[in-house]
Amino acid sequence: MNRTTLSLLAAATALAAITGVASMTGDSDSDPKSGPGGSRVAAAARMPVERSALVCPAPTSSELGETTYTAYTPRASGQGGDDKGTAKLLPAHPADDGGEDGGARDGDRGKGDARGDALTGDPVVPLTKPGTPVSENTSRSDAPALIGVADGALAQGWTVQQTTAVTAGDGRGLLGASCVAPGTDFWFPGVSTAGDRQDYVHLTNPDSAQAVVDLELYGENGRLEAPSGESINIPPHSTKPVLLSTLVSKPTINVTLHAAVRSGRIGASVQAVDANIGSDWLPAAAPPGTRAVLPGIPKDATSVRLVAYATGSGDADLRIQLSGPSGSLTPAGHEKMSVKSRMTSAIDLGDLTKGEPGSLVLTPQGSGTAPFVAALRVTRGKGDQQETAFIPASTPIESRGTVADNRSKGSTLSLTAPDEAATVRVTSSAGSEGGSPASREVTVKAGTTLALDPPRPDGAKGSYAVTVERLDGGPVYASRLLEVEAGGMPMFTIQGLPDDRGTVAVPRGNQDLSLLNDD
Repeated sequence: MNRTTLSLLAAATALAAITGVASMTGDSDSDPKSGPGGSRVAAAARMPVERSALVCPAPTSSELGETTYTAYTPRASGQGGDDKGTAKLLPAHPADDGGEDGGARDGDRGKGDARGDALTGDPVVPLTKPGTPVSENTSRSDAPALIGVADGALAQGWTVQQTTAVTAGDGRGLLGASCVAPGTDFWFPGVSTAGDRQDYVHLTNPDSAQAVVDLELYGENGRLEAPSGESINIPPHSTKPVLLSTLVSKPTINVTLHAAVRSGRIGASVQAVDANIGSDWLPAAAPPGTRAVLPGIPKDATSVRLVAYATGSGDADLRIQLSGPSGSLTPAGHEKMSVKSRMTSAIDLGDLTKGEPGSLVLTPQGSGTAPFVAALRVTRGKGDQQETAFIPASTPIESRGTVADNRSKGSTLSLTAPDEAATVRVTSSAGSEGGSPASREVTVKAGTTLALDPPRPDGAKGSYAVTVERLDGGPVYASRLLEVEAGGMPMFTIQGLPDDRGTVAVPRGNQDLSLLNDD
């Protein structure tokens, strides 16, 4: 054997010993399995995320609006003194849209500005440590959209709530929004282009490269013609509101909006303003699936409208169930809902809760597997005292979910266990101006919805955050209702508590020298 061969063998052996070959598993809870060559593969470990990004839409253009921002990162279980990290939001640039509708200009569509201008300005609600919320108020009618990043110990479950009270005029109501993680695909069943609605989708690009977005609208007869919604360019670090009614030729009451990103990524939220029944933010629904849970219908809801859209090539025939405090039932006269492929359907369910809190659970009839998305529009009050909010289909809390900006009065937490009983720990943080946390364990019976007041923090001053941790049992879905009286009128908003994705599965690797064999 010559010197060159020996050198190559030595190098290959050293490389294998140093790097090994990583064999990955998709489930952190799975048992180790045999890898190539009979080796044992270790299960993936769950590790804390090291970086999180959020996007908050511009809150309001009303001169009568007052906005509160609240940021919070829960303290990780067993977390010691290492609280190092940063978390802050900076103003986004307004996009040069060339028109009042916020759409892309004909000559610019799809081209864009790739300068990647840096974000500047004073940071909003910067955090310095986990476990204590930070709050800030503004009455600016030109308050900008915000783009933020958290890292280190502050990235794990970083949550920002934006709450705006508009006491009169267009946009009257309490508008609450949990700032969203950027992505590439957003579904909004329940938007409208009708004459009494002004629905804006806010598109914000958090990155230093341009993003290109298609806005697709679907009504009861299929896709609506909206050519100006195609290939909308969002420049780097900028935001663009688009008035949906300007994209179509005629008004449509019940519509599903699909924001599909061609390149880059965005944060997307819809501000729905109704001339008669108030306004709120409509968050994106859970990704298309064959089942949907919509948690937290208030006990005093006077009107509930269900809007669904079948995203695939098959029709979605759905069974409707209301999960209440004592179990699940089928609403009389509304046992099922048929949603045609790539069409939007809507059903007015009236005051279906009948004085008890509840959640809606949609499941396929028979063996149906057609995917769909869904959302509820919920109205409380009567006459000129009506106010509205939205409940999109949610995702379950796998480990932990958090919602910020809870007040001393008016916060109600809804927990739903549609399959089997579950036990959760509900923790209220210290207040933004002082106090200490409080927690309690709660069991949610199978097939029920439990509405409760979060535990009040000891000596709390200011607003506080509420965190729900699933301890055992089946999946849990959660939402928070916030009530505020403003201008002599009771107003409300509802936010879901999806899993905060504070940890990720990190695969472990084992050495596998068999891959060096020369067959």
